[in-house]
Amino acid sequence: MGFKEATPIQEQAIPSIMQGQDLLACAQTGTGKTAAFILPIIHKVLSEPVHGINALVIVPTRELAQQIDQQIEGLAYFAPVTSMAVFGGGDGLSWEAQKKSLREGVDIVVATPGRLIAMMNMDILDFSSLKYLVLDEADRMLDMGFQEDILRIIKALPEKRQNLLFSATMPPRITALARKLLHKPVQINLSLSKPAEGITQLAYIVYNQQKDPLLLELLSNPDYDSILIFCSTKQKVKNIGEMLIRKKMNIEPFHSDLEQKDRDRILRDFKNKTLRIIVATDVLSRGIDVDNISLVINYDAPGDPEDYVHRVGRTARAARLGMAVTFVGEEDQMKFSRVEKLIGYEVEKPKLPQSLGEGPDYNTEKAGQQRNPHRQWSGKKTNSWNNTKNSGGDKRFAPKKPYNKSGDYSAFKNHPRQDTHKKD
Repeated sequence: MGFKEATPIQEQAIPSIMQGQDLLACAQTGTGKTAAFILPIIHKVLSEPVHGINALVIVPTRELAQQIDQQIEGLAYFAPVTSMAVFGGGDGLSWEAQKKSLREGVDIVVATPGRLIAMMNMDILDFSSLKYLVLDEADRMLDMGFQEDILRIIKALPEKRQNLLFSATMPPRITALARKLLHKPVQINLSLSKPAEGITQLAYIVYNQQKDPLLLELLSNPDYDSILIFCSTKQKVKNIGEMLIRKKMNIEPFHSDLEQKDRDRILRDFKNKTLRIIVATDVLSRGIDVDNISLVINYDAPGDPEDYVHRVGRTARAARLGMAVTFVGEEDQMKFSRVEKLIGYEVEKPKLPQSLGEGPDYNTEKAGQQRNPHRQWSGKKTNSWNNTKNSGGDKRFAPKKPYNKSGDYSAFKNHPRQDTHKKD
């Protein structure tokens, strides 16, 4: 599966889990945290086999449930360990298939809270053998309103069990949940609330009517072959999707109105590189596991600064390089200033292409911030950067003059795409 060495979260979490300790881990997506809890659970299930459900993993979305179930299948390919993803949104056949598999018995269940509650109400689930409980992306589940469901599920489980809680952020609601759930937990904090160093970030200050032309300009670069566009609302996803489809682009909108089979097909095509562009809400900011996404576009600045980190984190995964571009409308400027405050530096704000005219001024207060510590201004008035971290002078992400004095966009548009990491 391409593993060569443990990631930091795996190095710190696996020994504690193997020792049977409860765990409170703050780690972002893309850090290898799924394997950090799945590998020791598989080992424990094999070492102490019992009939029935051994482990329950609760996750916020069906996409994440399927992703983790697939990882279990891969990690336990040569081991007699079974798993099942339990989620809503499918047809009657998938509902019946899930019920049948659970009645026949599986070792690990990966489930969304809503479907889990539904099956508990029908007395389909038997948790009497359960030894391990995992809450993954707990902060997202609370944001989605699942707190009462989670507490109800926990009450139905055996009191004697090992509890593992993973969260990308640690707001007061998560610490309160941890106090209720965990017993003398080992605490790990690897969440820095900052984008990965391999991400080149740009922010265009725009009027709303400039967003669509700028989007089309970005998408016209064929070197960016795998693109995620994030929007603030489902309706905006649909509108932009329709606009790009009319432009004959290879694109699919991704939103909650789609049937499960269509969501599966879209993610499969995107992973296989037969689909170039997905337009989505934040449901995909954490729930997608695809390597080599070359460009992330934030059509709107996210309302929650943490969502910015998760959105742009879809590119430059596992130490690769990537580009993240945000359109900052006049009404988004305060939101984006909070993003810059969170990450601790200003994001580069290049001029718009000449064909779009001038954008608005960026007027929010930035007191106490500093420039991106990994880059420095070239000393010219051209909005260009020199990447001091990469002594090789990466031609894609740190060209000497990507923008000329007139605001010409062609240099960025023609950046060659480089795949600096290839799969073994």
